[in-house]
Amino acid sequence: MGINLSDIVEAREIEMKDLKGRAVAIDAYNTLYQFLTTIRQPDGTPLMDSTGRITSHLSGLLYRTANFMQEGIRPVYVFDGKPPELKATTIEERVAARRAAEEEWARALEEGDVERAFLKARQSARLTKDMVEDAKRLLDLMGIPWVQAPAEGEAQAAHMARKGDCYAAASQDYDSLLFGTPRLVRNLAVTGKRKLPRKRVYVDVKPEIVVLDDVLHNLGISREQLVDLAILVGTDFNEGIKRVGPKTALKLVKKYGSLPAVLKAKGWEIPMWEEVREIFLNPEVTDEYTLKWGDADEEGVIRFLCGERDFSEDRVRNALKKVRAFRGAAGQRSLEDWF
Repeated sequence: MGINLSDIVEAREIEMKDLKGRAVAIDAYNTLYQFLTTIRQPDGTPLMDSTGRITSHLSGLLYRTANFMQEGIRPVYVFDGKPPELKATTIEERVAARRAAEEEWARALEEGDVERAFLKARQSARLTKDMVEDAKRLLDLMGIPWVQAPAEGEAQAAHMARKGDCYAAASQDYDSLLFGTPRLVRNLAVTGKRKLPRKRVYVDVKPEIVVLDDVLHNLGISREQLVDLAILVGTDFNEGIKRVGPKTALKLVKKYGSLPAVLKAKGWEIPMWEEVREIFLNPEVTDEYTLKWGDADEEGVIRFLCGERDFSEDRVRNALKKVRAFRGAAGQRSLEDWF
């Protein structure tokens, strides 16, 4: 889930058109999970083909990516590699939470509580290796570049943005800021109407952008201090100090100057904080990638999604029209114009 810095970080709402002509590095796992949690039947059942294979992630990937391209956005998806060992506890906790949610989902269905069933079904979503491979296959067929990160996908996306190969990193998590992305775009994959949990209320969700330099200026801290602040609160790689939230952590870091100074002054201990800091400030990334948006193999997409996964051919072809229109517009511009 990453750290939630919304209490201290300001985001500015933008329109999809504001990203026109921009290459955006999208956290693939984060985005696919969003599709798996939101694209479901009213009782929480995910979309599936006739053989029972889940297709929610493919549906979201096709239609949302086509919408990106219709807006002139150049998406590149970045997939997680091997997670750092310090993330093992977080991963185990997430697995346990999903299993518990699956059991509660089943109970809610038995009791006829559809709203609770939908909520618990979302919490039980899991992304398998087969789903990831299917996602990569679809992207290849659509002519969309993807990058395999050696470790954290968010770190790789941030690296690509810092290099200037992409305009921004796109993720729901604020961790991208800790990894140093100059710009973070949130809500890119969930733009539109969203129903509030257990309420018959729908709200508009718009993409928003967070600029790292503005964050650091407004908070009066350095990126290193932002990382120290996050470690105090708790990250995917460490437990934080109990009852210390972002606002309190900010005050402490500004007062004492650094995480080790805070720990010494307060008599606190955070095991292996040096290693956690290193993960954020010097993450494992790669420069072995090529960003090229090619022509879609439209008939290949049809064979895959319609022939193998029972998608509606009319809907898929309509999505491919958006991709084709994007390629037509891109062909009229030089590569340098897109960054």
